[in-house]
Amino acid sequence: MEKPRKRVLATAWRLVLVAALTVSAAPVGWANGHGSKAADGPATAQARTAGAFEAVRGDPAGLAAFLHAMPKGGDIHNHPSGAEHTERFIKYAAEEGLCVVVSTLTLVAPEPPCDAATGRPAAANALADQSLRERLIDAWSMRNSDPSRSSAHDHFFSTFGRFAEAWRRRYVDVLADVISQAAAEHVSYLELMYGGGDDLASMLGAQVGWDHDLGRLRARLLAAGLGEAVAIARRDLDVTETAVRQRLRCGTSAADPGCAVTVRYLHAVNRMLAPERVFAQFVTGYELVRADPRVVGVNLYGIEDSSVARRDYRLQMAMLDYLHDVAPDVPTALHAGELAPGLVPPEELRFHIRAAVEQGHAHRIGHGVDLMYEDDPLGLLAEMAERKVAVVNLFVSNAQILDVSGPQHPFPIYWTADVPVALATDDEGVSGSTMAAQYQYAVEAYGFDYASLKQLVRQSLEYSFLPGASLWAQLPYALPVAVCADDLLGGAAPSSACGAYLQANERAREQWRLEGALAAFERRY
Repeated sequence: MEKPRKRVLATAWRLVLVAALTVSAAPVGWANGHGSKAADGPATAQARTAGAFEAVRGDPAGLAAFLHAMPKGGDIHNHPSGAEHTERFIKYAAEEGLCVVVSTLTLVAPEPPCDAATGRPAAANALADQSLRERLIDAWSMRNSDPSRSSAHDHFFSTFGRFAEAWRRRYVDVLADVISQAAAEHVSYLELMYGGGDDLASMLGAQVGWDHDLGRLRARLLAAGLGEAVAIARRDLDVTETAVRQRLRCGTSAADPGCAVTVRYLHAVNRMLAPERVFAQFVTGYELVRADPRVVGVNLYGIEDSSVARRDYRLQMAMLDYLHDVAPDVPTALHAGELAPGLVPPEELRFHIRAAVEQGHAHRIGHGVDLMYEDDPLGLLAEMAERKVAVVNLFVSNAQILDVSGPQHPFPIYWTADVPVALATDDEGVSGSTMAAQYQYAVEAYGFDYASLKQLVRQSLEYSFLPGASLWAQLPYALPVAVCADDLLGGAAPSSACGAYLQANERAREQWRLEGALAAFERRY
């Protein structure tokens, strides 16, 4: 008799969930979002929300709906080109008059004109030709990835070159789509990887050439005009952000919800280039972070198991070590440990994360999958926990590219060792994923409860590169700083002392906004 009763209760809770996700209930005991914590206050709301979560834990569709509606804070590891969904790239390719090389399913410019008879049909054909459309979606994403043709790893990384021409021409639209998409997923903060000025930086690097004396090489690059790469990047951001806001209709009565998303950028450096080009991009990034508050950090990206990246890994960490001495205030978020046994020789698994932490001075690690193959992994964990080096986990991406998931993934090890962790999307368009899917994975694979999910959400902002002090005195216990201790977290009218603190600290201000969103979400229950 117990099982039917559980089904009835689950169905009832699912109805409550649907109502909660579609109707914003009037707050009880919350005057204008600020005031009395009595009656049906935050603790009760959180407990009821946790109860609703537990009721749908075993119901994948109900859980997905719950997690979609839950505020998720920041997505702090996001490649915009890979975040765009392929159907939109097809639309943009058609509008740009691009052609498809059928043999490789790659977009090219219409020079010479598109000609289906020569294997170069117009991309616009895919709007009506369902077969071509399906082939493009499969080639530009991980949908229907076929291991008999190529490994999932190779298929994933090949997608970017195939739709690159549409990304190059329509990156403003793509950024607007990604920001709007974040808002739809209840993500309030984005750190987007951005490579403005890198073409000039890379060219100057090649012209100046390599010099093992990094101080002298930096001086030569700056003397050769590397400052213009920084200026180009800033101008490009000015133009791009204006165009994106216009595309989202910000400031109008029809504004897209994406207008409310806070967006910052990580200067992305391509690790698969020659050393002189990589260093020039690094120097540009460090100068840019110090010159423009919109660019909050530097990120080293690229295929970590590629021959160039493996050959130059220690050299690139030495570059970062030198630049850290020059500008210790510049945060770094490094792709490191995106490796697995069989992908590289065993010795390549033994040092990448540690070198990124100790030599590259990483504030955050993206992926960190090969942790337990590092030399002295327990010592490394202790060091990362002490230094508060966060690891951004990308479950769907790791499962698709590296075939690492469930008990093979080090996420629960990081969590247990008190290494700060956060969840992010990586390339949700290519992966066919969502931000909610990352959280659903944490629930289904590792048994996370609502309180733990809430901790993950908060950590996504705590370990962002937003400037200023934190809202939290002790984040694990949700204890705010003293000046805000008597305030209702996320309330519309903080006390004068707390308000002044929020005004002075952008990180705390964004965290306060998240607390307001979480409170509103929980009041629905």
